[in-house]
Amino acid sequence: MISFYFIDDDKNICNILKLIINERGLGVCCGSSNNAAEALEDLPSAKPDIVIVDLLMPEMDGISFVKQARKIVPDASYIMLSQVSSKDMIASAYEAGIEFFIQKPINSVEVEAVIKKVSDGLSMKRMVRKMQNIFMEDTSPATMTVPDNSEQIENSLRTILTRIGIIGDIGSKDIISIVKYLVDHQDHADSLTVSDLCSRFCDTPKSMEQRIRRTAFNGLVNLAHLGLEDYSNEIFVDYSSTLYNFEQVRKEMDFIRGKTDKHGNVRIKQFLNALASYCQ
Repeated sequence: MISFYFIDDDKNICNILKLIINERGLGVCCGSSNNAAEALEDLPSAKPDIVIVDLLMPEMDGISFVKQARKIVPDASYIMLSQVSSKDMIASAYEAGIEFFIQKPINSVEVEAVIKKVSDGLSMKRMVRKMQNIFMEDTSPATMTVPDNSEQIENSLRTILTRIGIIGDIGSKDIISIVKYLVDHQDHADSLTVSDLCSRFCDTPKSMEQRIRRTAFNGLVNLAHLGLEDYSNEIFVDYSSTLYNFEQVRKEMDFIRGKTDKHGNVRIKQFLNALASYCQ
């Protein structure tokens, strides 16, 4: 069950959010506060999955709060409430670590839609961690069941690669091959490097790895462009913090803006593991 913590200097807003979440079965409320500083003291014991915080509050604004809160509960997801439409302020909020905005006045349909998106992203992150833990377990091959849904897995992968704009890249076929192998061999795949994996499919593993890296990087660039156009873009929201590290996507966005001369980086194994988790 997803747990929520609310911070807004208007008590009525917190009450409305509680009502929406309870009535629609979206999770449970583990706490709320009308003061950001007090909320920071509550977080270690509350340990919420999702924190919903107002942008404009006295004493400490929502952006400052999120920057501090992420150090206390780094695994939580953050949603921000706001009437502000300034692109610069919205960009600052995303850079601070929020995953979505809910516009005021609050609309129950929008609240439910946003929470479901963030909850799905949270579930995906947990699935990736769970999958990594499974890879690390000493599981006997005799107890493993090799899935026979190869076609379904490939279709799922093609859909994701199409959404991030890299299905036409030469490395997409290599990615599909590697990910299908990861899904089928969970017992020992985590101990293999990307180079080890590539060596199982061709005589020139370095070339295959380079193709995969170029293709995965192109996906990062595509997501960065989507984020620059619209932070709330569904594809950007779905994949910028699952297939990739959001900090690196943001770094690539800064490169595109001309704010830095360094590109964002892709953690290839994380990218491949995340794709595999989507196919579970």
